[in-house]
Amino acid sequence: MAKKKKSGEGAGKAAPGNVNLGELEHLLGFMDKHGLEEFEYEHAGLRIRLKKPSVVGAAAFRQLPLPEIVVAGAPPLPSAAAPVSADAPAREAAEAGRSDDVHVVKSPIVGTFYSSASPGAEPFVAIGSKVESGQVLCIIEAMKLMNEIEADVAGEVIRIFAENGNPVEYGEPLFGIRPHRKK
Repeated sequence: MAKKKKSGEGAGKAAPGNVNLGELEHLLGFMDKHGLEEFEYEHAGLRIRLKKPSVVGAAAFRQLPLPEIVVAGAPPLPSAAAPVSADAPAREAAEAGRSDDVHVVKSPIVGTFYSSASPGAEPFVAIGSKVESGQVLCIIEAMKLMNEIEADVAGEVIRIFAENGNPVEYGEPLFGIRPHRKK
């Protein structure tokens, strides 16, 4: 059986291999005071490692609000109170598709939208252009590769959703094409 120490005897000291709770409390207070998440201490053959749960890990999964996107030169909104949001092109494409039987060409990849082959060249298409199936509509640069995006229907371009030089996401609407009617 272990001998019990008289109160006051050896207070604040610990034999090797024994832990002094007073010192541990002092170390925890030190960690709080200095904002430490991890602390390692070794003295007289006793090694102590203290680690708090990380606050950064919990904060990393916190959902942040989406930023509002304002497009310069965009047509006025139907209501002055309605803000422009990140899904505005998709919503406009859906509305255009319902009202005019419009085919929407969407971006197959993430990248940068270019309306022409080079900065000084004419755009591949403009609003009102007649296009054939397989005709190049634009280029999307992704990872230094230039990807030609082709029309998958023949018709008339009635809407261009993306702006030259701006990034586009996968599935983002690029063009609205009114298909030719079969006679």
